[in-house]
Order: sequence, then C-alpha cells, then structure tokens
Amino acid sequence: MTPDSPAPSDVPVAEGVRLLDAMPRQRGPAETMSARPMAAPARRAFRPWHLLPTPTGTPFTFAFAAVLLVTSFVAEHADPALVHVLHQGSSTDVAHLVRMPVFVLVTSALWVVGGVTSAYAVVFLLVLTALERRIGGLRTAGVFALGHVLATLATEVPVGLGVLVGWLPETSLHRLDYGISFGVAASVGALAGLLRPWLGWPVLVVFGGMLVQDLVAYTDPMTNWGHVMALAIGVATWPWMRRWRAGRSVDFGKSRKVTV
Repeated sequence: MTPDSPAPSDVPVAEGVRLLDAMPRQRGPAETMSARPMAAPARRAFRPWHLLPTPTGTPFTFAFAAVLLVTSFVAEHADPALVHVLHQGSSTDVAHLVRMPVFVLVTSALWVVGGVTSAYAVVFLLVLTALERRIGGLRTAGVFALGHVLATLATEVPVGLGVLVGWLPETSLHRLDYGISFGVAASVGALAGLLRPWLGWPVLVVFGGMLVQDLVAYTDPMTNWGHVMALAIGVATWPWMRRWRAGRSVDFGKSRKVTV
C-alpha cells in the first residue's frame, strides 16, 4: 500500500494522517484516544497524618488551631487577673449579647476551656480536620458557626427571659460563657452523617451518651443543654452534608486530567 492509497475500511484513521507501507495495524490519533479505556481513579491509601490539619489540605482547621494554641498559651501563662478580664470580655452572657452580639460570638470561640490538652481540643482537631477534608473549609466553618451561634442563643435567651420575669437573679445576666464546645459538638453531629454507618452511628451514640451523662450529672445544666442542642443541630445538617460531599466528589472528578 502506498502513502496515497486509501486506508482499509476496517481501520479508522484520523483525517490528514497517511499510513506507511508494510506497517500493519496502524491507527491514527483519533482512534488511539477513543479506543484506549480511561483508567479508574486510584483509591487513596489511608495515611495517619491525614487525621491532623495541614496548611494546604485543611487551611481553616489549621489556622483555627493555631489561634487556639496562642490563646491557650496566654490563658496558661498570663496574669490570672488579665486572663479573667479577657474571658469576661469575650463571654457570650446576656449582657454582652445585648450590647455587642457579633463581637462576643466571634471572640468567645477563640478560647478552649481547659487548654489544648482538654478533650474538646483533641476532638476539635480530629473532627474538624475530617469534616474539612470532606466538605471544604468554608462549609466546615459554617457548620461550626451554626452550632456555636444557635446553641449559644438557645441557652442564653431563656436566661434573659428568666431574669426579665423575676425567676432568675440579675447576676445571671453576667454568667461567664465562652469556648469552642458548641461548635465542636455540632461538627461531630455533622461528621457522623458523612461516615460509613458502621462508624458514624457509634460515634454519634458514644458522643451523645457522654453529653447526656453530663446533663444528668447537673453540674452546669445550661452549658450541658447547649451541647445536646448543638449535636442535634449538626445532625440536622445531614442532607446538606451529603449533598456537599457529592458535589465535591463530582468537582474532583472533573478536575482530573486524563493522560494519553
């Protein structure tokens, strides 16, 4: 077959491509790309360090953890009188919520009760890292903020009403209230809906059981009720969680380049 000879009918050749003599089974670029099967995306192997936040993989959790590390250092090493003033100024008590709600709702979430070695600090790192890897930083921040704000209002508004009708003393308006626990509880509830059932349900039952146990102990009923409500808020976000995770999976698939 000469270079100008027509190609056999059973061998498709791209337009403008000529076949060489004595070279069987020649194919053009069009056939090569269409006939080659697309490789399935490889499953990512589990890496233990993915449990912790990183600047590139989970920037929101990493930056938030850095801020909490600084404030915890201040709380541990600064003068106790100064620390009390900072905590009081960041408290989401009724008096502050009436005067400067946005400021205290933000600053109250910059402190960890018990420091970075507390249980909530450890849960914060593991849960928010896992949640951000599944739904992204902005949505993770939204889940945390939703639990933090709604649970705070749900516990403080009744206090204000109780003082208004005379059921509680006026000192209740200045009840010290700060920390990340409401946001963490909501994040746990949201993450449980994204895990496989054999893992998600035990996480939800164990964590919820601990909150109920604290509530029954009745040591700090307002805060304990807030934890239970924050967990319920996180569970209520399951439909959005699954939709967001599916959207991220589709976007990840579209962004992959196929090499031929």
